[in-house]
Amino acid sequence: MALFNKLQIVLGFLSLLHAAYSAAQHRSYLRITEQEFSQLPIDIIAQAIVSLLYIIYNILQVVGDFKEIRAAVDLQAKSWETLSNIPSFYTFNHRGKALSPLYEPPNPEAYDRVYASDQLLE
Repeated sequence: MALFNKLQIVLGFLSLLHAAYSAAQHRSYLRITEQEFSQLPIDIIAQAIVSLLYIIYNILQVVGDFKEIRAAVDLQAKSWETLSNIPSFYTFNHRGKALSPLYEPPNPEAYDRVYASDQLLE
């Protein structure tokens, strides 16, 4: 069914393209006959509006069901404990570990030796 609706979307765009081409052709006809442009013929306007409505309807059929806008619908199943649980904010390498009695500070000379050996290789 989705394939049929996608084909209908293509047909809707072709109809809209035809309406645009008809409008351009009407304008060039008015220039050739040296008439003043007042408005597009009603059949071109109707074709453009019907094509747009047809495209919108078929796009809605392809997309499927919409979700509720209200956030409360999605959040009703969650508890207060899980709402603040955001794994991307977890930080395990922070300065709080220096407060532990088992903490051993890193040896700065080891870092200096690694940095110096990298400079020698360049």
